[in-house]
Amino acid sequence: MLDIVDEEDRVVGRAPRGEAMARRLRHRVTSVQVRDPLGRIFVHRRTPQKLVFPSLYDVVVGGVVGAGESYDACALREAQEELGVTELPAPEPRFTFLYESPEHVWFVRVYETVCEVPVRPQTEEVDWWDFLPEDEVERRIASPGWQVVPDGLECHRRLRALREREG
Repeated sequence: MLDIVDEEDRVVGRAPRGEAMARRLRHRVTSVQVRDPLGRIFVHRRTPQKLVFPSLYDVVVGGVVGAGESYDACALREAQEELGVTELPAPEPRFTFLYESPEHVWFVRVYETVCEVPVRPQTEEVDWWDFLPEDEVERRIASPGWQVVPDGLECHRRLRALREREG
């Protein structure tokens, strides 16, 4: 079950995940950009079985916020699940934005964290992964053969712009 939210991100109802997706109901998701101690970004390719954006590359980890769950709890839970770790520090919230496409609409709370332990990504979620330097991530994003999850790409771009503004 997911919380369905209004244009101000206030809960107005609940629906099963499949129904929320099929009916394009506004809900909540988290996205966490994970770096290793060297500053490299965790990137991965989603499995073909994923409900949303199967087989695309992603530069964030995360997922849908369950009914009654906080953004912060979801961010930590999803990051730990996808990375296959239990020792991850609580991700730091950076900003929230509304992601809209013809097929999807959700509020995204974006986080950052550093993972200092070896990762063991879930094979049900991740087909391939690596920690890549930011310039390599930028090169791959620009490559026509590298299809990136659109909301993850938007998170990455907004985080990069925020870092540039902050100096």
